[in-house]
Amino acid sequence: MDIKEITAVAEKALEGSDMFVVDCTIAPDNTIEIILDSDTRVSIDACAMLNHAIGEKFDRDVEDYSLTVASAGIGEPLKLVRQYKKLVGNSVEVLLKSGVKILATLDDVTEENITLSYDEAVVVEGKKKKQIQRTTHTYAYDEIKWTKEYLDYK
Repeated sequence: MDIKEITAVAEKALEGSDMFVVDCTIAPDNTIEIILDSDTRVSIDACAMLNHAIGEKFDRDVEDYSLTVASAGIGEPLKLVRQYKKLVGNSVEVLLKSGVKILATLDDVTEENITLSYDEAVVVEGKKKKQIQRTTHTYAYDEIKWTKEYLDYK
């Protein structure tokens, strides 16, 4: 039993739904964790269904394991382009590998990069103080350390 086998079973069980596997890990003690996301929402019933489907395919009497199926948590870094796509138009927090953190609106997502718009203080000719202007910038995924959905609790 390996990650590819488990992921394949999970993806087959999720066919026809808007849910998808974000991550699958196996710890040394045979603890398996599958993280799901969806274009809409992941219900507890969907997690239970997937847990059952995997339990039917991999017999615990043959190989003992512990299985957790959960939805991707709010505030967790995005891992897949599909997760980015469902957040287009929403606020995100991005930490670039350069150490710069940006709070922005996610405007566009491609397989290669994301486009963000945010307010930035810029030098304007003839002005002493920097002026706030809306900036749009595209970042390649390899420039990004992580991106998280930003929720304003105010």
